Amino acid sequence: YADRSVLFAVQPLMRADLIAQDDPAAKTKMGLLTTAFLVVYMVAAPLFGLLADRWRRWWIVGIGVLGAGIASAGTGMAHAFGLVLVMRAMVGLSEAAYGPAAPTLISDLFPISRRGGALAWFYMAIPVGTALGYVYGGHMAAAYGWRVAFLWLVAPAVALGVICFVMKEPERGSADGAKSRKATWGDYKVMLKTRSFIYTCAGMTLLTFALGGMQAWAPELFASRLAPHYPGLTMGEVLSKATMWVGGVILVTGVIATLCGGYLADRLRRRWGGAYLGMSGVSMLIAFPFFLGAIYAPFPLAWYFLGAACFFLFLNTGPSNTALANVTHPAVRSSAFALNILVVHALGDAISPALMGNIADRVKATSGIADPARADAHALTFAFLLAGFAIVASGVVWLVGSRHLARDTELAPTRLSA
Repeated sequence: YADRSVLFAVQPLMRADLIAQDDPAAKTKMGLLTTAFLVVYMVAAPLFGLLADRWRRWWIVGIGVLGAGIASAGTGMAHAFGLVLVMRAMVGLSEAAYGPAAPTLISDLFPISRRGGALAWFYMAIPVGTALGYVYGGHMAAAYGWRVAFLWLVAPAVALGVICFVMKEPERGSADGAKSRKATWGDYKVMLKTRSFIYTCAGMTLLTFALGGMQAWAPELFASRLAPHYPGLTMGEVLSKATMWVGGVILVTGVIATLCGGYLADRLRRRWGGAYLGMSGVSMLIAFPFFLGAIYAPFPLAWYFLGAACFFLFLNTGPSNTALANVTHPAVRSSAFALNILVVHALGDAISPALMGNIADRVKATSGIADPARADAHALTFAFLLAGFAIVASGVVWLVGSRHLARDTELAPTRLSA
Protein backbone atom coordinates (compact mmCIF):
# COMPACT_ATOMS: atom_id res chain seq x y z
CA TYR A 1 0.00 0.00 0.00
CA ALA A 2 2.94 2.33 0.51
CA ASP A 3 3.93 1.73 -3.10
CA ARG A 4 0.42 2.62 -4.30
CA SER A 5 0.21 5.91 -2.41
CA VAL A 6 3.76 6.97 -3.28
CA LEU A 7 2.44 7.20 -6.83
CA PHE A 8 -0.41 9.45 -5.68
CA ALA A 9 1.93 11.63 -3.62
CA VAL A 10 4.29 12.36 -6.54
CA GLN A 11 1.77 12.52 -9.41
CA PRO A 12 2.18 16.22 -10.27
CA LEU A 13 6.00 15.88 -10.39
CA MET A 14 5.76 12.74 -12.52
CA ARG A 15 3.29 14.44 -14.83
CA ALA A 16 5.59 17.42 -15.33
CA ASP A 17 8.48 15.06 -16.14
CA LEU A 18 6.70 12.55 -18.37
CA ILE A 19 3.75 14.36 -20.03
CA ALA A 20 3.66 17.57 -22.07
CA GLN A 21 2.45 20.58 -20.12
CA ASP A 22 -0.18 21.52 -22.70
CA ASP A 23 -1.66 18.00 -22.91
CA PRO A 24 -5.42 18.44 -22.20
CA ALA A 25 -5.71 14.83 -21.05
CA ALA A 26 -2.80 14.97 -18.59
CA LYS A 27 -4.83 14.02 -15.51
CA THR A 28 -6.60 11.25 -17.40
CA LYS A 29 -3.25 9.74 -18.42
CA MET A 30 -1.96 9.84 -14.84
CA GLY A 31 -5.14 8.10 -13.73
CA LEU A 32 -4.33 5.36 -16.25
CA LEU A 33 -1.20 4.46 -14.26
CA THR A 34 -3.46 3.28 -11.45
CA THR A 35 -5.82 1.67 -13.94
CA ALA A 36 -2.97 -0.34 -15.54
CA PHE A 37 -1.88 -1.62 -12.14
CA LEU A 38 -5.41 -2.60 -11.19
CA VAL A 39 -6.41 -4.20 -14.49
CA VAL A 40 -3.48 -6.63 -14.34
CA TYR A 41 -3.98 -7.12 -10.58
CA MET A 42 -7.65 -8.04 -10.87
CA VAL A 43 -7.29 -10.25 -13.97
CA ALA A 44 -4.34 -12.23 -12.55
CA ALA A 45 -5.80 -12.57 -9.03
CA PRO A 46 -8.25 -15.41 -9.85
CA LEU A 47 -5.44 -17.45 -11.40
CA PHE A 48 -3.29 -17.00 -8.30
CA GLY A 49 -6.36 -17.71 -6.14
CA LEU A 50 -6.80 -21.10 -7.79
CA LEU A 51 -3.09 -21.76 -7.27
CA ALA A 52 -3.26 -20.68 -3.61
CA ASP A 53 -6.09 -23.19 -2.99
CA ARG A 54 -3.68 -25.95 -4.08
CA TRP A 55 -0.09 -24.86 -3.38
CA ARG A 56 2.03 -23.43 -0.52
CA ARG A 57 0.60 -19.99 0.13
CA TRP A 58 3.68 -18.60 1.89
CA TRP A 59 5.78 -19.22 -1.23
CA ILE A 60 3.18 -17.44 -3.37
CA VAL A 61 3.21 -14.47 -0.97
CA GLY A 62 7.03 -14.35 -1.07
CA ILE A 63 7.13 -14.32 -4.86
CA GLY A 64 4.54 -11.54 -4.93
CA VAL A 65 6.36 -9.31 -2.45
CA LEU A 66 9.71 -9.70 -4.21
CA GLY A 67 8.18 -9.00 -7.61
CA ALA A 68 6.38 -5.88 -6.40
CA GLY A 69 9.58 -4.43 -4.96
CA ILE A 70 11.53 -5.00 -8.16
CA ALA A 71 8.74 -3.46 -10.30
CA SER A 72 8.60 -0.42 -7.99
CA ALA A 73 12.30 0.14 -8.56
CA GLY A 74 11.64 -0.20 -12.29
CA THR A 75 9.08 2.60 -12.02
CA GLY A 76 11.76 4.90 -10.62
CA MET A 77 14.20 4.01 -13.41
CA ALA A 78 11.73 4.44 -16.31
CA HIS A 79 12.16 7.59 -18.42
CA ALA A 80 9.09 7.33 -20.65
CA PHE A 81 5.40 7.33 -19.76
CA GLY A 82 4.81 4.06 -21.65
CA LEU A 83 7.52 2.27 -19.68
CA VAL A 84 6.16 3.59 -16.37
CA LEU A 85 2.77 2.20 -17.43
CA VAL A 86 4.35 -1.23 -17.98
CA MET A 87 6.09 -1.15 -14.58
CA ARG A 88 2.83 -0.30 -12.80
CA ALA A 89 1.22 -3.26 -14.58
CA MET A 90 4.06 -5.50 -13.31
CA VAL A 91 3.43 -4.29 -9.75
CA GLY A 92 -0.18 -5.36 -10.26
CA LEU A 93 0.88 -8.84 -11.40
CA SER A 94 3.05 -9.25 -8.31
CA GLU A 95 0.38 -8.07 -5.90
CA ALA A 96 -2.11 -10.46 -7.53
CA ALA A 97 -0.01 -13.29 -6.11
CA TYR A 98 -0.08 -11.80 -2.62
CA GLY A 99 -3.70 -10.59 -2.35
CA PRO A 100 -5.70 -13.86 -2.41
CA ALA A 101 -3.27 -15.94 -0.34
CA ALA A 102 -2.35 -13.69 2.58
CA PRO A 103 -5.73 -13.25 4.36
CA THR A 104 -6.49 -16.98 4.11
CA LEU A 105 -3.32 -17.79 6.05
CA ILE A 106 -4.60 -15.67 8.94
CA SER A 107 -8.10 -17.16 8.63
CA ASP A 108 -6.58 -20.62 9.19
CA LEU A 109 -4.84 -19.45 12.36
CA PHE A 110 -7.79 -17.85 14.19
CA PRO A 111 -11.35 -19.11 14.90
CA ILE A 112 -14.41 -17.14 13.81
CA SER A 113 -14.84 -15.64 17.30
CA ARG A 114 -11.41 -13.93 17.08
CA ARG A 115 -10.95 -13.62 13.34
CA GLY A 116 -12.25 -10.06 13.02
CA GLY A 117 -9.62 -8.71 15.42
CA ALA A 118 -6.84 -10.75 13.82
CA LEU A 119 -7.69 -9.62 10.30
CA ALA A 120 -7.99 -6.05 11.56
CA TRP A 121 -4.28 -6.13 12.44
CA PHE A 122 -3.54 -7.45 8.96
CA TYR A 123 -5.68 -4.85 7.20
CA MET A 124 -4.13 -2.11 9.30
CA ALA A 125 -1.55 -2.25 6.50
CA ILE A 126 -3.99 -0.22 4.39
CA PRO A 127 -4.00 3.01 6.46
CA VAL A 128 -0.40 2.56 7.67
CA GLY A 129 0.96 1.81 4.20
CA THR A 130 -1.15 4.48 2.53
CA ALA A 131 -0.13 7.13 5.04
CA LEU A 132 3.51 6.04 4.92
CA GLY A 133 3.48 6.29 1.13
CA TYR A 134 1.98 9.78 1.21
CA VAL A 135 4.39 11.10 3.85
CA TYR A 136 7.49 9.26 2.63
CA GLY A 137 6.71 9.87 -1.05
CA GLY A 138 5.97 13.57 -0.59
CA HIS A 139 9.12 14.14 1.46
CA MET A 140 11.46 12.11 -0.76
CA ALA A 141 10.10 13.66 -3.95
CA ALA A 142 10.51 17.19 -2.60
CA ALA A 143 14.05 16.50 -1.34
CA TYR A 144 15.49 14.11 -3.96
CA GLY A 145 12.99 13.78 -6.81
CA TRP A 146 10.11 11.39 -7.46
CA ARG A 147 12.33 8.61 -8.85
CA VAL A 148 14.21 8.10 -5.58
CA ALA A 149 10.90 7.61 -3.75
CA PHE A 150 10.25 4.47 -5.83
CA LEU A 151 13.83 3.18 -5.86
CA TRP A 152 14.08 2.94 -2.08
CA LEU A 153 11.03 0.66 -1.87
CA VAL A 154 12.95 -2.34 -3.16
CA ALA A 155 14.95 -2.93 0.08
CA PRO A 156 12.03 -3.73 2.45
CA ALA A 157 10.34 -5.77 -0.30
CA VAL A 158 13.38 -8.03 -0.72
CA ALA A 159 13.83 -8.45 3.06
CA LEU A 160 10.17 -9.37 3.67
CA GLY A 161 9.93 -11.52 0.56
CA VAL A 162 12.84 -13.74 1.59
CA ILE A 163 11.35 -14.30 5.07
CA CYS A 164 8.16 -15.70 3.53
CA PHE A 165 9.97 -18.76 2.18
CA VAL A 166 10.82 -20.06 5.69
CA MET A 167 7.35 -19.56 7.23
CA LYS A 168 5.29 -22.60 8.32
CA GLU A 169 2.14 -23.32 6.31
CA PRO A 170 -1.04 -23.74 8.47
CA GLU A 171 -3.53 -26.52 7.69
CA ARG A 172 -6.48 -25.31 5.62
CA GLY A 173 -9.73 -25.13 7.60
CA SER A 174 -8.04 -25.89 10.93
CA ALA A 175 -9.65 -22.89 12.64
CA ASP A 176 -13.13 -23.61 11.21
CA GLY A 177 -13.45 -27.24 12.21
CA ALA A 178 -13.61 -28.12 8.52
CA LYS A 179 -11.83 -31.07 6.99
CA SER A 180 -8.87 -30.09 4.82
CA ARG A 181 -9.43 -31.14 1.20
CA LYS A 182 -8.95 -29.95 -2.35
CA ALA A 183 -11.59 -27.75 -3.91
CA THR A 184 -13.91 -28.97 -6.66
CA TRP A 185 -15.59 -26.92 -9.38
CA GLY A 186 -18.88 -27.56 -7.60
CA ASP A 187 -17.53 -25.75 -4.54
CA TYR A 188 -16.99 -22.62 -6.62
CA LYS A 189 -20.61 -22.77 -7.82
CA VAL A 190 -21.78 -22.95 -4.21
CA MET A 191 -19.64 -19.91 -3.37
CA LEU A 192 -21.27 -17.90 -6.17
CA LYS A 193 -24.75 -18.76 -4.85
CA THR A 194 -24.00 -17.54 -1.30
CA ARG A 195 -25.98 -14.32 -0.82
CA SER A 196 -23.72 -12.84 1.86
CA PHE A 197 -20.73 -13.29 -0.43
CA ILE A 198 -22.51 -11.37 -3.21
CA TYR A 199 -23.59 -8.52 -0.93
CA THR A 200 -20.14 -8.28 0.66
CA CYS A 201 -18.46 -8.03 -2.75
CA ALA A 202 -21.00 -5.45 -3.98
CA GLY A 203 -20.48 -3.19 -0.96
CA MET A 204 -16.72 -3.50 -1.17
CA THR A 205 -16.86 -2.66 -4.89
CA LEU A 206 -18.66 0.62 -4.22
CA LEU A 207 -16.30 1.49 -1.37
CA THR A 208 -13.25 0.62 -3.48
CA PHE A 209 -14.57 2.86 -6.27
CA ALA A 210 -14.80 5.75 -3.81
CA LEU A 211 -11.46 5.16 -2.08
CA GLY A 212 -9.60 4.59 -5.34
CA GLY A 213 -10.60 7.96 -6.72
CA MET A 214 -10.08 9.71 -3.41
CA GLN A 215 -6.59 8.30 -2.86
CA ALA A 216 -5.53 9.16 -6.40
CA TRP A 217 -6.62 12.80 -6.26
CA ALA A 218 -6.77 13.79 -2.58
CA PRO A 219 -3.18 15.14 -2.41
CA GLU A 220 -3.72 17.33 -5.47
CA LEU A 221 -7.18 18.45 -4.33
CA PHE A 222 -5.94 19.59 -0.95
CA ALA A 223 -2.75 21.07 -2.42
CA SER A 224 -4.77 23.19 -4.86
CA ARG A 225 -7.05 24.31 -2.03
CA LEU A 226 -4.05 25.13 0.18
CA ALA A 227 -2.11 27.01 -2.53
CA PRO A 228 -3.76 30.44 -1.87
CA HIS A 229 -2.70 30.17 1.79
CA TYR A 230 1.00 29.78 0.78
CA PRO A 231 1.60 32.34 -2.01
CA GLY A 232 5.38 32.22 -1.57
CA LEU A 233 5.71 28.46 -2.11
CA THR A 234 5.94 26.48 -5.34
CA MET A 235 3.21 23.96 -6.14
CA GLY A 236 5.65 21.15 -5.33
CA GLU A 237 6.25 22.56 -1.85
CA VAL A 238 2.52 23.00 -1.24
CA LEU A 239 1.95 19.44 -2.44
CA SER A 240 4.51 18.20 0.09
CA LYS A 241 2.57 19.95 2.87
CA ALA A 242 -0.72 18.51 1.63
CA THR A 243 0.62 14.96 1.47
CA MET A 244 2.00 15.29 5.00
CA TRP A 245 -1.42 16.35 6.28
CA VAL A 246 -3.37 13.76 4.31
CA GLY A 247 -0.91 11.03 5.25
CA GLY A 248 -0.96 11.99 8.93
CA VAL A 249 -4.74 12.04 9.08
CA ILE A 250 -5.01 8.64 7.36
CA LEU A 251 -2.36 7.13 9.61
CA VAL A 252 -3.90 8.20 12.92
CA THR A 253 -7.56 7.67 12.09
CA GLY A 254 -6.98 4.61 9.92
CA VAL A 255 -5.00 2.65 12.50
CA ILE A 256 -7.45 3.40 15.31
CA ALA A 257 -10.53 2.75 13.18
CA THR A 258 -9.25 -0.48 11.61
CA LEU A 259 -8.37 -2.03 14.96
CA CYS A 260 -11.54 -0.77 16.65
CA GLY A 261 -13.69 -2.04 13.79
CA GLY A 262 -12.35 -5.58 13.97
CA TYR A 263 -12.64 -5.98 17.74
CA LEU A 264 -15.98 -4.13 17.98
CA ALA A 265 -17.53 -6.32 15.28
CA ASP A 266 -16.27 -9.47 17.08
CA ARG A 267 -18.08 -8.30 20.23
CA LEU A 268 -21.26 -7.22 18.43
CA ARG A 269 -21.45 -10.57 16.65
CA ARG A 270 -22.27 -12.28 19.97
CA ARG A 271 -25.65 -10.51 19.95
CA TRP A 272 -26.08 -9.62 16.27
CA GLY A 273 -25.26 -12.30 13.72
CA GLY A 274 -25.04 -9.77 10.89
CA ALA A 275 -22.69 -7.43 12.77
CA TYR A 276 -19.76 -7.60 10.35
CA LEU A 277 -21.82 -6.22 7.45
CA GLY A 278 -24.33 -4.22 9.51
CA MET A 279 -21.65 -2.24 11.30
CA SER A 280 -19.86 -1.67 8.00
CA GLY A 281 -23.03 -0.28 6.44
CA VAL A 282 -23.73 2.09 9.32
CA SER A 283 -20.14 3.38 9.27
CA MET A 284 -20.45 4.26 5.56
CA LEU A 285 -23.60 6.30 6.09
CA ILE A 286 -22.03 8.17 9.02
CA ALA A 287 -18.90 8.89 6.94
CA PHE A 288 -20.78 10.66 4.14
CA PRO A 289 -21.54 14.05 5.79
CA PHE A 290 -17.97 14.25 7.09
CA PHE A 291 -16.73 13.51 3.56
CA LEU A 292 -18.69 16.51 2.26
CA GLY A 293 -17.23 18.67 5.01
CA ALA A 294 -13.69 17.61 4.04
CA ILE A 295 -14.05 18.81 0.43
CA TYR A 296 -16.09 21.97 1.09
CA ALA A 297 -15.19 23.30 4.56
CA PRO A 298 -12.46 25.96 4.94
CA PHE A 299 -9.10 25.15 6.52
CA PRO A 300 -8.26 24.09 9.17
CA LEU A 301 -11.81 22.74 9.71
CA ALA A 302 -11.49 20.61 6.56
CA TRP A 303 -8.75 18.53 8.20
CA TYR A 304 -11.05 17.62 11.11
CA PHE A 305 -13.80 16.61 8.71
CA LEU A 306 -11.29 14.54 6.74
CA GLY A 307 -10.20 12.78 9.91
CA ALA A 308 -13.77 11.90 10.87
CA ALA A 309 -14.56 10.70 7.35
CA CYS A 310 -11.45 8.51 7.24
CA PHE A 311 -12.25 7.03 10.66
CA PHE A 312 -15.68 5.79 9.58
CA LEU A 313 -14.47 4.70 6.15
CA PHE A 314 -11.73 2.53 7.68
CA LEU A 315 -13.97 1.20 10.49
CA ASN A 316 -15.41 -1.39 8.09
CA THR A 317 -12.09 -2.78 6.79
CA GLY A 318 -11.69 -5.67 9.23
CA PRO A 319 -15.40 -6.57 9.50
CA SER A 320 -16.15 -6.64 5.77
CA ASN A 321 -13.12 -8.81 4.97
CA THR A 322 -13.92 -11.08 7.92
CA ALA A 323 -17.43 -11.54 6.53
CA LEU A 324 -15.88 -12.59 3.23
CA ALA A 325 -13.72 -15.20 4.97
CA ASN A 326 -16.50 -16.50 7.22
CA VAL A 327 -19.08 -17.25 4.50
CA THR A 328 -16.76 -19.29 2.24
CA HIS A 329 -15.53 -22.84 2.71
CA PRO A 330 -11.77 -23.03 3.55
CA ALA A 331 -11.13 -25.12 0.42
CA VAL A 332 -12.12 -22.21 -1.83
CA ARG A 333 -11.31 -19.26 0.44
CA SER A 334 -8.28 -18.08 -1.56
CA SER A 335 -10.36 -18.13 -4.72
CA ALA A 336 -13.13 -16.24 -2.92
CA PHE A 337 -10.71 -13.46 -2.02
CA ALA A 338 -9.31 -13.58 -5.57
CA LEU A 339 -12.76 -13.26 -7.14
CA ASN A 340 -13.50 -10.40 -4.76
CA ILE A 341 -10.29 -8.69 -5.91
CA LEU A 342 -11.37 -9.09 -9.55
CA VAL A 343 -14.85 -7.69 -8.99
CA VAL A 344 -14.06 -4.80 -6.64
CA HIS A 345 -11.23 -3.52 -8.82
CA ALA A 346 -12.84 -4.15 -12.21
CA LEU A 347 -15.90 -2.15 -11.18
CA GLY A 348 -14.18 -0.01 -8.56
CA ASP A 349 -10.79 1.67 -8.47
CA ALA A 350 -9.72 0.47 -11.92
CA ILE A 351 -12.34 2.92 -13.16
CA SER A 352 -12.57 5.74 -10.63
CA PRO A 353 -9.09 7.42 -10.84
CA ALA A 354 -9.27 7.83 -14.62
CA LEU A 355 -12.99 8.67 -14.55
CA MET A 356 -12.60 11.29 -11.84
CA GLY A 357 -9.52 12.65 -13.60
CA ASN A 358 -11.52 12.93 -16.81
CA ILE A 359 -14.38 14.71 -15.03
CA ALA A 360 -11.88 17.12 -13.47
CA ASP A 361 -10.27 17.82 -16.89
CA ARG A 362 -13.66 18.59 -18.43
CA VAL A 363 -14.87 20.77 -15.56
CA LYS A 364 -11.59 22.71 -15.51
CA ALA A 365 -11.74 23.31 -19.27
CA THR A 366 -15.20 24.87 -18.98
CA SER A 367 -14.84 26.60 -15.59
CA GLY A 368 -13.47 29.91 -16.91
CA ILE A 369 -11.31 30.26 -13.77
CA ALA A 370 -7.99 31.86 -14.67
CA ASP A 371 -6.00 30.92 -11.57
CA PRO A 372 -4.67 27.32 -12.06
CA ALA A 373 -4.87 26.35 -8.39
CA ARG A 374 -8.45 27.60 -8.00
CA ALA A 375 -9.45 25.91 -11.26
CA ASP A 376 -7.96 22.59 -10.10
CA ALA A 377 -9.67 22.86 -6.71
CA HIS A 378 -13.05 23.57 -8.32
CA ALA A 379 -12.71 20.73 -10.84
CA LEU A 380 -11.51 18.10 -8.39
CA THR A 381 -14.15 19.01 -5.79
CA PHE A 382 -16.84 18.40 -8.41
CA ALA A 383 -15.25 15.06 -9.35
CA PHE A 384 -15.19 13.98 -5.68
CA LEU A 385 -19.01 14.08 -5.52
CA LEU A 386 -19.01 10.85 -7.54
CA ALA A 387 -17.04 9.17 -4.74
CA GLY A 388 -19.57 10.48 -2.20
CA PHE A 389 -22.43 8.79 -4.05
CA ALA A 390 -20.54 5.46 -3.98
CA ILE A 391 -19.99 5.76 -0.21
CA VAL A 392 -23.72 6.05 0.47
CA ALA A 393 -24.57 3.21 -1.93
CA SER A 394 -22.01 0.95 -0.22
CA GLY A 395 -23.63 1.53 3.17
CA VAL A 396 -27.09 0.63 1.88
CA VAL A 397 -25.87 -2.58 0.19
CA TRP A 398 -24.10 -3.81 3.33
CA LEU A 399 -27.11 -3.15 5.54
CA VAL A 400 -29.28 -5.24 3.21
CA GLY A 401 -26.67 -8.02 3.12
CA SER A 402 -26.39 -8.18 6.92
CA ARG A 403 -29.75 -10.04 7.06
CA HIS A 404 -28.19 -13.15 5.46
CA LEU A 405 -24.78 -13.16 7.16
CA ALA A 406 -25.48 -15.23 10.29
CA ARG A 407 -26.95 -18.21 8.44
CA ASP A 408 -24.32 -18.18 5.68
CA THR A 409 -21.54 -18.09 8.29
CA GLU A 410 -23.06 -21.08 10.11
CA LEU A 411 -23.33 -23.13 6.92
CA ALA A 412 -19.93 -22.23 5.39
CA PRO A 413 -17.73 -24.98 6.99
CA THR A 414 -20.12 -27.72 5.81
CA ARG A 415 -21.29 -26.15 2.55
CA LEU A 416 -19.91 -28.63 0.01
CA SER A 417 -20.59 -29.16 -3.67
CA ALA A 418 -22.28 -32.45 -2.96
